Amino acid sequence: MAKRKENSTNSINRDFITANCDAIYTICKIGGRWKMMILFHLAEYKVLRFSELKEKLHGITDRMLALQLKELEADQLIHRQVFAEVPPRVEYSLTSIALDLLPIWPALEQWGAKHRAYQSKIK
Repeated sequence: MAKRKENSTNSINRDFITANCDAIYTICKIGGRWKMMILFHLAEYKVLRFSELKEKLHGITDRMLALQLKELEADQLIHRQVFAEVPPRVEYSLTSIALDLLPIWPALEQWGAKHRAYQSKIK
């Protein structure tokens, strides 16, 4: 995956918009194909290992899962705990800031169901 140039118009626009709109900032942190599903599974199961997450996320590659986990960890939405064992064991869990998302998930699901029904009617 190519790195975005930080001085590109796209990056400058993204930075401006996320700095000035909290809703867009939030969507940027949790948006994408896999992040919400990762957060959802960690909320449901509390603690999961890489292989357990991969099993629950049908179709995700190891590389993509690792990338998404790194981004979520960098954004302090998940905690990565490494155990000093052989073989190494790593567990992922939600941080307290990620737990603050839980109350808004039902509203997102309701909106999604409503919008999906609307879209299916007009097609």
